[in-house]
Amino acid sequence: MSAFVIDAFEFCRNGGHREGVTPVVEMTRLAADCADKSGEIRWSIDGGLTKQGYPSMTLAVAGPVKLVCQRCLTAMDYEIDSSTMLVLGKDDEDADGIEEVLDDESIDVIVGSHECDIRQLLEDEALLALPQSPKHEVCPDTKLLDALKTEKVSPFAALKNLKSE
Repeated sequence: MSAFVIDAFEFCRNGGHREGVTPVVEMTRLAADCADKSGEIRWSIDGGLTKQGYPSMTLAVAGPVKLVCQRCLTAMDYEIDSSTMLVLGKDDEDADGIEEVLDDESIDVIVGSHECDIRQLLEDEALLALPQSPKHEVCPDTKLLDALKTEKVSPFAALKNLKSE
């Protein structure tokens, strides 16, 4: 069994703790959303129980990544910094019941596993922390954007030449 595969229920029951650093290049789904594959994600995962006694894991991810600005299409630095609590159910029905009892939108209830790959959970958390449409506050180089604005020809410009005088 890999060091990243845990029995999630046992991990929570024993108050487990793991932390580490993973290069972005090893997180293939995250790397696909980045302008380049540089950077490292610091992470930690802590097991425990909710006040109602449900097994829970708190995941935290942080680190710099390079994204593509959707305005100027150049690379931009973005700092991931996210933490979430996952409460574990034994199956879908149990998870639905826990969700009703907790009634808290900030807590995600998932189906736990006795062979849970925490790398997937951590990468999911990093992906969820990315902005939907990354943009610089102020784009550093607008030459490409300015060129598009000035070169844009109206589709009706040709009609002007057809006009009889």
